[in-house]
Amino acid sequence: MTGKTYRQAGVDLEAADEAKTLFGPHVRSTFGPNVMSDVGLFGGLVGLAGYHEPVLVASTDGVGTKLKIAYWMDSYETIGHDVVNQSVNDVLTAGAKPLFFLDYIGIENVIPTQIEVIVKGIAEACRVAGCALLGGETAQLSGVFQRGAFELAGFAVGVVERSKILDPTTVTVGDILIALPSSGLHTNGYSLVRLAFDLDDDPSALHKFYPDLNRTLGDALLEPHRSYYPMLEPALPYLKAVAHITGGGAEHNIVRVMPEGLYPMVDLGKKDIPPIFKIIQAQGKITDEEMARVFNLGVGMVLVCSPNYVDTVLDVLDESWVIGEVLVTN
Repeated sequence: MTGKTYRQAGVDLEAADEAKTLFGPHVRSTFGPNVMSDVGLFGGLVGLAGYHEPVLVASTDGVGTKLKIAYWMDSYETIGHDVVNQSVNDVLTAGAKPLFFLDYIGIENVIPTQIEVIVKGIAEACRVAGCALLGGETAQLSGVFQRGAFELAGFAVGVVERSKILDPTTVTVGDILIALPSSGLHTNGYSLVRLAFDLDDDPSALHKFYPDLNRTLGDALLEPHRSYYPMLEPALPYLKAVAHITGGGAEHNIVRVMPEGLYPMVDLGKKDIPPIFKIIQAQGKITDEEMARVFNLGVGMVLVCSPNYVDTVLDVLDESWVIGEVLVTN
């Protein structure tokens, strides 16, 4: 008599082991001198050296429905960058250096080579940010997800000297807002994109080539969430606060890093809105107000600094431009 097996129930332990073997070298490639453990332990170990009064800063997020675009395009090279960079950028808003990252992949069926591509992207993004991919989890959830569906999430931990934490309470009237460009939609607004192009019924629109994009719609939508730590790190001493422009658009996120009673006067008109947003707006007949509420419209980070440091910040950050100033709420 042959008994029932875990594989018949939808969990392939051999495939999981193969995936771990494939992505192990990618994970180890992110290890620096502070990492004190190897791949495969139940908990990752990392030391804190060179800090007088270290403060840990943590953030967690998922890639959201951008995963559906990756599935329809059968392209998984960039979503690992997305999951790392959005959390790395969040801890950066406190002035923290990314220390380590942990990922979670929940999937209906493990395909080892697919998992390797995703983890390779995660490792690449960790190396760019200078943080270790300390560990993670790949969970086979047969019966929970539809065939081919999966979830990708993770969290980052950074470290900063207590005396160097960016403090939004120091923001005052007359401070200047400086923008850094996004690389596209990053990881927000994809549910509205799917509705605008009716992708859930027919994802073929993703393969349409747009001359203004010089690529297909799908490739443009899969442009990874940009990592700002390498470029922004030299400017941190001159900043009071940093806002990561994610869901809710520029104004909603900038308000989060300033005291009550102040508000950001933002002028997006001084910089051309990237073509991808104009294409989405035209396709979905979306109002200007809704576009600004949902999408970053080409602004990935907003920095707040004293007028005395504006020229210095603009000089340090080649791609930056003044986007507005801080005013008193009427």
